[in-house]
Amino acid sequence: MVGAIAAATPQTPPAIGDWQTRRATIDSVYGALAAAAARDDRIEAADFTVPSSDGHAVPLRMYKPTHAPNALVVYVHGGGLIAGSLDGYDHVCRRYASEAGVALIAVDYRLAPESPFPGAVDDCVAAVEWAIRHAAEHAPGARVAIMGDSAGGGLAAATALVCRDRQIGPLAAQILVYPMLDDRTAIADSAIEPFLAWSVADNITGWQAYLGERYGTDEVPASASVARADSLHDMPSAYLEVGQLDLFCAETVTYAERLMEHGVAVHLSVRPGAIHGFDQFAPGSGLARHAFADRVAFLQSL
Repeated sequence: MVGAIAAATPQTPPAIGDWQTRRATIDSVYGALAAAAARDDRIEAADFTVPSSDGHAVPLRMYKPTHAPNALVVYVHGGGLIAGSLDGYDHVCRRYASEAGVALIAVDYRLAPESPFPGAVDDCVAAVEWAIRHAAEHAPGARVAIMGDSAGGGLAAATALVCRDRQIGPLAAQILVYPMLDDRTAIADSAIEPFLAWSVADNITGWQAYLGERYGTDEVPASASVARADSLHDMPSAYLEVGQLDLFCAETVTYAERLMEHGVAVHLSVRPGAIHGFDQFAPGSGLARHAFADRVAFLQSL
């Protein structure tokens, strides 16, 4: 698996702003991970679309376990806001649905820079609205949560914020795995910089592509970068997880603290020695198995 990842990764890191090379690399890595992963065929999967607020048809994929699910979870994939797909995360979604016993809806949201903010978050909101309207058909308890990792974690948090402000819901929880929450993160501690699987240059490129001319200004709204929200009151309960050797460690911990300050129930896990994407790069490791078990337990608690 590591060999496949290494083969897909350029030996010279691409320049800031080169989203094309990063997209090709990320999609190649996700493809290698998917090919190496065991596929769980006990899950039923079906593709369909829902309209976003601007009329765009958002592709969704529903995963259902064979037994009655205990909740309906909207899942938002990673990819730095510039890459990723339903197929690249198919094995991930199947595993969560199977192990946690939830129905899961994966969102194939629009990518930057072709579709900058608010395209991606609008697509995720449309998926949540559909899930809430149809939850009783797919999960007897009709509890709906949102989950995502990396850029998907940031979009999941932003979607939860938009749903609060528009009174869509309520959402039962937000599950944010090493989330990309703050567009202002543009430096890294020198002690962890050699271990960054998602670098400062990568992060700047992703946020620039998503925010366009707003990047680096005070004109970035909280619905784009949720760390900028003035108030986090009445947000859904949160599960947050990040590795200690991850560029997103500090912003994740800060966000968890702010949620708690605003009265939100929070489960926070900082994985010692873990890099960004540790569970995808080494899914058989003890660290990844423990982290996955914690996420499944949280999903089952819904």
